[in-house]
Amino acid sequence: MNLDASVAAADTTSRDRRANAIAFAVMVALIVIAPFVAYPFFIMQALCFALFACAFNLLLGYANLLSLGHAMFLGLASYVCAHAAKVWGLEPVSAIALGVAASAVLGFVTGALAIRSVGIYFAMITVAFSQMVFFFCVEAPFTHGEDGIQGVPQGKALGLIDLSNPWILYVFVAVVFLFGFLAVQRTVNSPFGEILKAIRENEPRAVSLGYRTLQYKLAAFVLSAAIAGLAGAMKAIVAQNASLTDVSFSTSGEVVLMTLVGGMGTFYGPVVGALIVVSMQNYLAQFGEWVTVIQGVVFVACVLAFRRGIVGELAARAKISL
Repeated sequence: MNLDASVAAADTTSRDRRANAIAFAVMVALIVIAPFVAYPFFIMQALCFALFACAFNLLLGYANLLSLGHAMFLGLASYVCAHAAKVWGLEPVSAIALGVAASAVLGFVTGALAIRSVGIYFAMITVAFSQMVFFFCVEAPFTHGEDGIQGVPQGKALGLIDLSNPWILYVFVAVVFLFGFLAVQRTVNSPFGEILKAIRENEPRAVSLGYRTLQYKLAAFVLSAAIAGLAGAMKAIVAQNASLTDVSFSTSGEVVLMTLVGGMGTFYGPVVGALIVVSMQNYLAQFGEWVTVIQGVVFVACVLAFRRGIVGELAARAKISL
């Protein structure tokens, strides 16, 4: 029986690896083809939000921590990167790295105070921190209040790669997105990720086995904040601006929507969810405020038809892990 179980487990693992390899190859192929069939700026924006959703999913889907203020990491990194590039004159990679560092520090401070709480209390603490960051961005001189930071120079990455060329910028964004996506995937598939899953399933049991769960959750929170910061800093370079929208509560709500629609606890679900939400915002902009209503209808429909999210349902029916 043990031998049969081992063989079955090995077959399942092998099937999951093949499925993930195929899914990754398809995703890369679509990224390559996308700018020839759609507006490149739209695709780059979608990739930024897809990375943001992947960062959020690392926290919610694998550590069972619901952050309702995750936009603070996206927005803070966006502001810091934009300021560093425009005012300090840093080249894009250094400006992005500074934005990521700022979000990681904020993630450490927020996480250290929030992870001692659970459930709705944890979520409310993240909302409180998010609102504090929002009002900081309204009042801080370097953010320029409601005007935001405009005209962020795209410059030359590492002093060599001219990001003012749209095609080079697209390749740069695609590479950064794939780097962040693979970092999340590698984290989840590592021993650290397995411990996060154990904490998600039964935290008291993980504690009884000797794991310091608070430290693991804090590490996951900081990593999620850093990757969200990477998405925000990259977005500032792509859009050439940083605004209060990036750090608003509505953006925190949108990333929850992206993750649940695509499939929480899956690698490709947040990417699909981000593409759907950004597409609705882009192509339904003519409906004005009704876009929010339409998003709500789509969300309800997806929850009713796809309880695990779109990718989650497809993976469950195919009996694979994506």
